[in-house]
Amino acid sequence: MPITAKNRRNKPHPRCQPGFSLVELMIGITLSLIIMAGLSTVFIQSSQARAELERNNRQIESGRYAVSLLTEDLRMAGYFSTFDPYRNIILPNAPPLAGIIAMPDPCNTTLSGTSSSWINSYFYHIYGVDNVAAATIPGCLADVKPGTDILVIRRLSNCVAGPTADAGCDAVIAGVPYFQASSCNGFTELAANTGSATDYMAGFVLNTITTAVVMNKHTLDCIAEAPYSRYFVRIYFVANNNIGSDGVPTLKRAELTGSRFTIVPLVEGIENMQFEYGVDSGTDGVVDAYTADPGLYAACLGTACVANWLRTYSVRMNILARNTDVSLNHIDAKSYVLGKKMDGTDNVFGPFGDGYKRHVYNSTVRLDNPAGRSLP
Repeated sequence: MPITAKNRRNKPHPRCQPGFSLVELMIGITLSLIIMAGLSTVFIQSSQARAELERNNRQIESGRYAVSLLTEDLRMAGYFSTFDPYRNIILPNAPPLAGIIAMPDPCNTTLSGTSSSWINSYFYHIYGVDNVAAATIPGCLADVKPGTDILVIRRLSNCVAGPTADAGCDAVIAGVPYFQASSCNGFTELAANTGSATDYMAGFVLNTITTAVVMNKHTLDCIAEAPYSRYFVRIYFVANNNIGSDGVPTLKRAELTGSRFTIVPLVEGIENMQFEYGVDSGTDGVVDAYTADPGLYAACLGTACVANWLRTYSVRMNILARNTDVSLNHIDAKSYVLGKKMDGTDNVFGPFGDGYKRHVYNSTVRLDNPAGRSLP
């Protein structure tokens, strides 16, 4: 058929496409909005679930790390290398204990002199403050959370600092205390400890000065200079805040660094810490009972209460860890049992009624060094 002007007008151009009507466009936009809303909901829920999972993982790791940290230090409590402070000092003579009716101040930074000095308190391998209040907070601590427990650990480093340092161990640090124990039974060292009030220090040196004149104890042959290691006093406590007044409860540690104690944060989210101490009521090194405060155990009086701490051979720890951030639509209505009180009843905390998730971690640690020295 011949192409005419009329045919050309009626035949659509090959590049022309029919468009959308207004109704079709509105339906398309509505469907797109529905899909976008669904995708946004899935994305938000996924993000919230991931954030909650991260919070829970941090809480679990914080609790486990706190338990691991304390366990490691507790197992070393009372470590004095080859030296046995109980047999070499406490049994042969009374001077270190005579007149001491209360535990020495854990914050003391005095080398010698009073009964609470390093010289007269180093052999108290462990000490605790139960349900701390304003009047019972050691002076070197700050921002302590009331109602929590404080734990004090005394021990030596398991690294030899001198006369020559062990491989991988820190060399001598100026100004911090070091302990040297004698293995020599010479008349000026171990053999000199006959029980008098003046010779109970003949078997060891505890000093911040590490010259050979001061560190003058010897090995078994009474010729070679005995090794010495750093002396630690570590005080663990729960603080109300990590930094400033951020409101994040935190496990912290105050550590003796010579003339002062230095406080360092360890684990965020540790809200409470309670301890029970295993006490040996005899002399066989075996725990007979657990108590929240050996200083009050069995209606003791005076020096007997102090001696209970010397016969503490295990520790039960109960740690309450919480998330550092609140969880959406969560209300904590639980109660948490953190061991026993002094009267034997459950030590219950909560319900808190807030949006933080919490978990309790428990562990029992045997204090191998003092317990082992007391075994028959």
